[in-house]
Amino acid sequence: MAIDHNVKKSWRKIIAPYERPSLKRSIWQIVNTFVPFFVLWYTAYWSLSVSYWLALIPAVLAAGLLVRIFIIFHDCCHGAFFANRTANEVLGTIAGILTCCPYHQWHRSHSVHHATSGNLDRRGMGDIWTLTVEEYLALPRLKRLAYRMYRNPLIMSVLGPTYVFLIEYRFNRKGARMKERLNTYIINLGIAAVAGLLCWTIGWQAFLLVQGPIFLLSSLAGFWLYYVQHQFEGTYFEKGDKWDHLSAALSGSSFYKLPKVLHWFTGNIGFHHIHHLSPRVPNYYLDRVQKENTMFQDVAPITILSSLKSLNFRIWDENRKKLMGFGYIKHFLIARKANERPTCTSDKSSE
Repeated sequence: MAIDHNVKKSWRKIIAPYERPSLKRSIWQIVNTFVPFFVLWYTAYWSLSVSYWLALIPAVLAAGLLVRIFIIFHDCCHGAFFANRTANEVLGTIAGILTCCPYHQWHRSHSVHHATSGNLDRRGMGDIWTLTVEEYLALPRLKRLAYRMYRNPLIMSVLGPTYVFLIEYRFNRKGARMKERLNTYIINLGIAAVAGLLCWTIGWQAFLLVQGPIFLLSSLAGFWLYYVQHQFEGTYFEKGDKWDHLSAALSGSSFYKLPKVLHWFTGNIGFHHIHHLSPRVPNYYLDRVQKENTMFQDVAPITILSSLKSLNFRIWDENRKKLMGFGYIKHFLIARKANERPTCTSDKSSE
């Protein structure tokens, strides 16, 4: 998508009024998200005495609400949910216990993601591991295999999120400051306390039967949202000297057009191009920014059906400026070999 010069000049002024959170709307979102989550969790537990299949119904809905809780956590990390910084940290830590995600650690890595998304020279923190074709071909065989395994949909969508949320996030990153370290310890203690209390009161089997599908479904949904936000047909990657923030937001972040009920459960994060323009806009204003400003409506939406194409994307081709599948590498090698082959000229052609 070509970014109009007038958009580049005026977007900051247009989006600024939406960056002020509403205390009333934020509190209401807490009520209509956290309260039904706990009610549905208990309903799923109660339903176990009737049928496990019956218990899955409230568990699925609770998983959707856990995704919404994560979006609230996400807004708190950006300082967008409340005007008060301490309020964001407190609510973010509580939501972090429920989502198994350390507040300060994730705040830092996600800030780096926003500052570097789509920049080929600044990959590696808070993003999906994406290699260019040339980078992939330069790897030794074992590292190519590791990359192929990483990009496998099963590993990325099930094993990957499970490892990240249950194991990786339990440890502090190298170089973390004391405040960040303490927050990770608090999150870990909170998770252990909540899980331990529930196992003691209802039994570990019942706890796993309820929390297991909630965790797996919410992490799968969360991963998929994160994946299609930047790994989609027509996305944007550039070298550092050509990269710019506005293009990365409007061209490298998707507008995932979902049914209204799914936008509610996912906290409007489908309007990801707006979110990357300004992460200080609360989730409940993202759709308004899109609807009330025609300059942001030129972004082509992706739908649930069209987003399935993203499953085939594995690697970035710098020549075509497109994400490609692994099958493309064979064609790339054939074309490169043909271009490198010396051209034999006949006497006739030389005349």
